[in-house]
Amino acid sequence: MAFTAKDVMALRDKSGAGMLDCKKALTDADGDMEKAAELLRERGIAKAVKKEGRIAAEGAVGAFVCEKCNTGVLLEINCESDFVSRGEKFHAIVDEVAKLVAKEKPADVDALYALPFENGTVKDFITNQTAIIGEKISIRRFEIFKTSGKIETYIHMGGKVGVMVEALDFTQGSEETLHDIALQIAASNPSYVGRDEVPAEVLDKEKEILLAQMQADPKNANKPKDILEKIVAGKLGKFYSENCLTEQPFVKDDSLKVSQVIGNKFKVSRFARFEMGEGLEKKNENLQDEVAKQIEAMKNN
Repeated sequence: MAFTAKDVMALRDKSGAGMLDCKKALTDADGDMEKAAELLRERGIAKAVKKEGRIAAEGAVGAFVCEKCNTGVLLEINCESDFVSRGEKFHAIVDEVAKLVAKEKPADVDALYALPFENGTVKDFITNQTAIIGEKISIRRFEIFKTSGKIETYIHMGGKVGVMVEALDFTQGSEETLHDIALQIAASNPSYVGRDEVPAEVLDKEKEILLAQMQADPKNANKPKDILEKIVAGKLGKFYSENCLTEQPFVKDDSLKVSQVIGNKFKVSRFARFEMGEGLEKKNENLQDEVAKQIEAMKNN
C-alpha cells in the first residue's frame, strides 16, 4: 500500500517520533497507519510522547567555545532524574546541542528545536533521545556570546552550575585570572558586572528598604530624614559588594576586591550564570506512592 508525505506527517503528529522513523515504519507496514504506529511503539520510539507531560527538573548545564568563530554558548538541558543527568549519554546530548547552537546561533529555544539535525530536526533528535534514554528530555535555555574578545567558561559539579564570561582588551598571559573570575561568578552569583549596571529602579527599591529599616529602629527616632538618607547612601556599599562582580571580595583572597585582582589585565564586559533547575518544580514522590501507582497501572492494563 502506497503512502504520501501527509501520511508521514500524520504519523509523526500521532506518535511524536521523527520523520525518518515514521517513514521507515510506514514502509515496513506497507503504508498501514495503525500497523506503523504499533511498530513505532514496539521499537520504543513512540513512548517518548507519553513522557512529555512529566516533570524534567534535573539535568545539566554545558558550555562550548568555538575559537575560530569567536562564539561561546552556555546551555541547560533537563531530564527527570539525577542518575540520568550524570550519565555519559546525556552529557553527549548536551555537548552536541551546544555545538549546534554555536554554529547556527538560533534566536530562541523554539528556533533551535526547528533546526535541521541528523536527517531530521533538533526536536526529532530530542524526541528520539527521550525514547532511548527513557526519560523526558527538554532544552530549557541557552545564551550565546559572539565576541571580539576572549570567552571563558566554567562548569561546576558536572553541570550543576555553569558560567560564561566575556573579557575585552584581554592581555595575553591572563588566562588563569580570567578562569578565577569565572569561578568567582559561580561561587558568589553576582547580578551585575559593576555598579553602573544596576538599574535605577533596583537601586531606588534598595534605598527604600534600607530607609524603612532605619526608621523602624528606635535609636533613629529623633534623626531627621535627610540624615537617615545619608546613612542609607553609605550602607549601599554592602549592596554593591554582594551584587556587583567587581565590588565583591575575591573568593581566593577576601582582602582583595575582584576589581583589584583584574587590574588592567582585561575588562569583564558581560557574563551568564546558569544554575541547573533553578525555578523548576521537582518531582516529589515517596517510594510507597510510586509503587502504588505502578500497581494501579498494572490493574488497568
